Amino acid sequence: MKTEQQYFEESISMKDYMNEMSQLKEQSFMIYDSFVLPGDTDFIEQLKNANLHILAITEDWCGDAMINNPIIRKVAEAANIDIRTALRDADTDLIDRYLTNGGRAIPMYLILNESGEVITTWGPRAPQLQQLVMDMRATLPEKEDPTFEDAQKDLYENMRKQYVENSQLWSYVYEDFKKKVNTVL
Repeated sequence: MKTEQQYFEESISMKDYMNEMSQLKEQSFMIYDSFVLPGDTDFIEQLKNANLHILAITEDWCGDAMINNPIIRKVAEAANIDIRTALRDADTDLIDRYLTNGGRAIPMYLILNESGEVITTWGPRAPQLQQLVMDMRATLPEKEDPTFEDAQKDLYENMRKQYVENSQLWSYVYEDFKKKVNTVL
């Protein structure tokens, strides 16, 4: 069985991954180009000194990855942390170690120390985004309803639009990631 460090070593950089995306690329780069890290230099300095690296389990069709990856990439770049990507669907052995409520939810970020041990994880979404998603899903008709598929498609489109346009959501991602990582710094 491969270790998380082996997956990391075999993976491509987040930068290369984003450049090679075939879905949601434009939206991801809109977030990446627009998101500005808050001025809390203490967090970035702590990250720089912690000798960490990050493995993101992701896929380019995922709306949550579309918002999270650019933000976590900005954090990693500011702290000179190597961040790489493993595709969830290419090898489910890795994601199966990090299930969310029994499911293969992504993105999932594995924070590894200098020895390659996972010291914490973060993902798939900040609590405020989880609430937004739950509230939006509550408006869907029953699955048996003939309008369900179209309504769900519209919901995902609306959600992606909010993820790109509402910079407050980006702050929620950043703050929750920071909160989680701070527990191990």
